[in-house]
Amino acid sequence: MSEKEDLAKQKAEAAAKAKAVALARKQAKEEAAEKPEGEMDIAKEKAAAAAKAKAAALAKKQAKEEAAEKPEGEMDIAKQKAEAAAKAKAAALARKQAKEETAEKPEGEMDIAKEMAAAAAKAKAAALARKQAKAEAAEKPEGEMDAAKQKAAAAAKAKAAALARKQAKAEAAEKPEGEMDAAKEKAAAAAKAKAAALARKQAKAEAAEKPESELDIANEKAAAAAKAKAAAAAKAKAAAAAKNRAAVQESEEVDTPSEISPNQSKLDQIVSAIESHVGQGALLENYINRLSKDVPTLVANPDTYFSIAKFLRYDEQLDFSYLSELHGTDFESHMEIYVHLHSFKMNQSVALKVKLDRDTPVIPSLVPLWSGANWPECEAYDLLGINFYEHPDLKRILLGEDWKGYPLRKDYEPYDVEV
Repeated sequence: MSEKEDLAKQKAEAAAKAKAVALARKQAKEEAAEKPEGEMDIAKEKAAAAAKAKAAALAKKQAKEEAAEKPEGEMDIAKQKAEAAAKAKAAALARKQAKEETAEKPEGEMDIAKEMAAAAAKAKAAALARKQAKAEAAEKPEGEMDAAKQKAAAAAKAKAAALARKQAKAEAAEKPEGEMDAAKEKAAAAAKAKAAALARKQAKAEAAEKPESELDIANEKAAAAAKAKAAAAAKAKAAAAAKNRAAVQESEEVDTPSEISPNQSKLDQIVSAIESHVGQGALLENYINRLSKDVPTLVANPDTYFSIAKFLRYDEQLDFSYLSELHGTDFESHMEIYVHLHSFKMNQSVALKVKLDRDTPVIPSLVPLWSGANWPECEAYDLLGINFYEHPDLKRILLGEDWKGYPLRKDYEPYDVEV
């Protein structure tokens, strides 16, 4: 058959189709003019169904005729074109019908119809994708099939994600702000869970594919990373603790506030009495300790430490007859003795401090003045190595006499590291 005959045949068929469609529309209008609204809807549906069936039959007939005249290569192309045209036509008809139906339905039914249409479209697309994948898989060798499967899975994931985003946007446009936030949080949580599950699955798959030696290396790397992380956390914690200690030490050394302490007058009285009876240079410093209930604090010269303590003990006006506390501290740059005294006559406490050389910490014992200084001085000797001369029985009370070193010193290292 020549090209002119083919063209003439196609024109004739197209004219016949147009005439049939025009006749069907005219007949439908005439019938619609005579029928009530309910019957018109049914008639429309019947006419649409008949038109679809007629168009499909005509298309099949035309395809058979063309296929009979074409060779095998052209037939495959013609089939693909026919299928694509049929799909496009069906999709266009479905959209048109959906528009017509939505124009007649209220808002509630429209939402349900949209959801049903979306679900049907998803199912149809999934079935078509599976069918196409099977057809392609039947024609491909095993290597290409694996690649095709991966591509298909990736494409399906991407399509599902895009559809989910589109649906989420549509739902978000209809929801108030509170529900939108909740929906976002749920979506984020679901995405995290999905990502974690995927990561675990991938890790298992990789582990299954690796030989034993590579798995050991991976385990060692993971353990090393965990150790490094723990070490970094420990360093950060130690740095924070050191910073806190420095802040406390600085706060202790801050100048006294401008507000006068209620114990300032008593401190002035005690300092005046000491300077009058012991000497002007007897005290190195005096202040109100704001961090310890505003206790008047006296810092004595090591040479005048015992003289000041004796004056505080036996002066009739002061009468600090009770020693409540005595302990030593290693400040790394020096040692320090802290003595807490109380006067029941004045109803007042006072702190007496003295700084000692760290290499040779030696100071007179206060046991001759207060018998309660006996055990605290032995403890300072035992744990810090401070020597209190003229103590009646200075000895180690917590550790053995053969113990090496002093555990409360900052540079202490155990003699036996396993102890």
